[in-house]
Amino acid sequence: MEKFINHIQLGYLGLLPFLGCVGWPLMFGSNSVNLEFFTFYSIAILAFMAGNLWRAGEQSYSNAIKAVIVVIPVPFLSFLPVEWALAWLAVSFWLVLIFEKASPQWQSYHKDYQKMRFVLTSVVFVCHIFTIGMSIYPN
Repeated sequence: MEKFINHIQLGYLGLLPFLGCVGWPLMFGSNSVNLEFFTFYSIAILAFMAGNLWRAGEQSYSNAIKAVIVVIPVPFLSFLPVEWALAWLAVSFWLVLIFEKASPQWQSYHKDYQKMRFVLTSVVFVCHIFTIGMSIYPN
């Protein structure tokens, strides 16, 4: 467990910007800066999580593709309405978790880490749903 305690603490701390971006418009009204920050932070965290799947030299070709498949479309998200981009990001967090759970390393992870990954993905997904809703109905 000790080797995962920092991961667990940092994982939960990483939720604060997501929660802050959901709470900000509820307390102070919606604004485009908040929506942009949420989107960019989501992209950064998704890229980080997908990058953790990358195990150069230790994986099959199909697992290497899984590590990058969710982030390859990211540059094209700027051409989509923000709601669609956020929906792609929300689903991508689940894909990364599914890919991680399918990896052989998943079984060696501590149960607390596995639980944390599910909780974080769930909360991030719900934050995306709220943010999509707030962008559709800003007032």
